[in-house]
This record gives sequence, structure tokens and C-alpha cells, in this order.
Amino acid sequence: MIAIEESATAARIARQDHWRTLRRETPFHPRLAALAHTNDWYNWAGCKAPHSLWDEELEYFAIRSQSALFDISPMVKYRIEGPEAEACLERVMVRNVGKLKPGRVHYTCWCDDEGHVLDDGTLFRLSETRFRLCCQERHLPWLLDSAAGFDVTVADETDEVAGLALQGPTSCALLRDAGFEGIERLKAFDIAEFAHEGGAVTISRTGFTGDLGYELFVDAAAALSLWDRLWEAGRLRGLRAIGYAALNRARIEAGFIVANADFVTAEHAVRQDRVRMPDEIGLGWMVDAEKPFFNGRRAILDARRKGTLKHILLGLEVEGNVPAEHAIVYHGKKKEAGLVSAAIWSPLAKRNIAIASLTRPYGDTRNDDLWVEIYAMREQQYIKMMKRAKVVPRPFFKLDRRTATPPADF
Repeated sequence: MIAIEESATAARIARQDHWRTLRRETPFHPRLAALAHTNDWYNWAGCKAPHSLWDEELEYFAIRSQSALFDISPMVKYRIEGPEAEACLERVMVRNVGKLKPGRVHYTCWCDDEGHVLDDGTLFRLSETRFRLCCQERHLPWLLDSAAGFDVTVADETDEVAGLALQGPTSCALLRDAGFEGIERLKAFDIAEFAHEGGAVTISRTGFTGDLGYELFVDAAAALSLWDRLWEAGRLRGLRAIGYAALNRARIEAGFIVANADFVTAEHAVRQDRVRMPDEIGLGWMVDAEKPFFNGRRAILDARRKGTLKHILLGLEVEGNVPAEHAIVYHGKKKEAGLVSAAIWSPLAKRNIAIASLTRPYGDTRNDDLWVEIYAMREQQYIKMMKRAKVVPRPFFKLDRRTATPPADF
């Protein structure tokens, strides 16, 4: 009887203290924690991740002028392999997977049967029969259901594989100095394996900054030794560790979108009018209409044929220098036309830029007389400003070094 009461007490205390449960730490956390002068952490997929480490503005400039190291371990990673892995992925992805050759990566998205985007991400073809899918949301049950009938294995390897993004003009030279011989031969979206600590590290020429950059994937047990190898080589190349705030500035400049920030994924949408088709978030270019079947194909092509697409995601340039983040977009200062999802004053482009979702025909056939409503804090009081906006192409700028092969030796 006493044992039962003690057990019940312990369970009650555990329930009361659930809020004390710490977020998971990534394999690189010991190195990040040692550099975290701001102690500014946030929750990324249940992991403790840095929003900033020392100064988010200087961290941003590390991306653009030297090299920046960002922990991408919390990113969801799936291993999809087997004789029919390509056929299975062909069924679920809007892009033609058959055109993706071993040793290459491409950006893609996938939809539900109604053609609404479930998520976007990068698909790595590591061999003829082995793929890695990296994305924002968790989709294991859906992927397993989609794999029914195919000779394929789907597994979540998020915790098994640690990841780093190394971005910036000195990143190639840094990797070469670290002993990754031949790294300069990788073209944009190429993948290669290199030796590390008796095992291998997979390096792809990819990134989320619009700059020269690479992503490195290694077994979690070898994570710290990989960090130390890069850190030592980066001493003369200006290597700095960064948090998400700096990365977010760079990705906005590059015109990249983030799931559940710039669009709501189909599984997270509470209201029916919040879901989006690929064409409505700027991803229509990747839909391969020649494929005989993939999830959402009929709905997407029907919407195109009938002209029922309701939204459009695009870039805006806003007058002034006050970022228009989360501002309402108006036509003629009166008619609501949409909403800004991300905005910054771009240090590189020297422009006030924004990513916005507008309701058609605004942004589509009507681009005139657009305004954004900005509320700026001035001496503890919000000041309302109406600023003109014009539609501009994304990305907001292009850096030649992102695709130059071999990259220049900075």
C-alpha cells in the first residue's frame, strides 16, 4: 500500500514538473554553449537552438564577408532507400525524381491529394537506391503510408545524423584548408563524401543564404570532432558561429521561403483558406505536369486550367528604411490586398525588402498603387506610416560566387 502511494505521488510530481523538462541538445551543443554570450535560445523542433550567439548583426556580416557556421541538426531528416525508392518518391514529389542523378540535390515540395503543399525541402540522391529528405515538418506516418506497396524503407534519421551549414565567401577555402581535398570541384547542388575520423562526412554545395556555401552531414558521434576540424581551419578564414536571426536575414535577401512563416503547411492550417498550392507560393516552376501521377497532380492542373488560383507570393520593395514585417498590404490605401510575412532593410541590396502573400489579382495583373501599413515605435509610442511598395523579382540580388566553380580563393 505504501509503495502504491509513493508511486502515485511520484507520478503527480512528474506531471506538475513537466514544464521543467529541458529541450533536447544537439550533438554540437557543447561548442555552441561555450560561444553563447547572449544566452539567446529558442525551440527548433524540440531542440535548444541559438537565436543569436554574440551579435545578430555582426553574425549576419560574417555570412556575407567571411564564413559562418550554423547548426542544422534539428532539421528533420529521412532516409528513403530500396530498389523502388525512386518510384516511391516519384509518387509523392511534384518534381521529376528520375532526373535527379546520384550525387545531386534538388529543392522540391510535396502536396496532399487536394494539391495543397504539405512542406518543402531538399532531396539528396546519395546513390541509385538511397535518398535523404530534409525538411521542416515531421512526415513519417504520411511517408510510410505513401510507401505502401513499394519495395522501400523509410526511416527518421534526424537524431542519428548531425548537420552543419558553412556559408560565406571563405567557406570553400576553409574546407580545403581543413583537408577536404577536391571540395573546389563541387558544383552547386553537388554532393560528395569525404573521410573523417575513420568514417565519412557528406558535403553538399547547398545552403539557405544565397551565398557560396556548403552543408555537412556526419554521424552524431563524430559531430564534435568535425566542428573542431572546421574551427581550427577557420581561424585564418574568419570563421564565426551564428544563430537563426542572422541566417533569417540572409534567407530573406535570397528570397527563400520558410514553411509556417511565409506559408502555412496543409497539416497545420486551421482555416481552409490558409492552405496554398505550389503556384500560390512561388513553387509552380517545380511542378512536372508531364509526370503521369503524383499526389495533388489533378487538383493542381485543374486549378491552372480553370484559373482558380487565389493567391500569389512575391517580393516587394518598400520606400523608406523601416522594415514592413507583418504589415498589411493595401491597394489604393483602402482595399486589403495581402500580408507581409518577412521583411528587412537589406544591408547588401541597400533596399527595404519584403516577402508578401497577396490575393489575386493584386500582385498578378494589378501591381499598381500598392501600400504597406507599418507601425514603428518612436519614443514609446507607435507611429503609423503608409509606405509605397512595388513588386520586384526574387531573389532580391544574386551573388556570382554562389555558383562559380571553382570558387574564388578569398
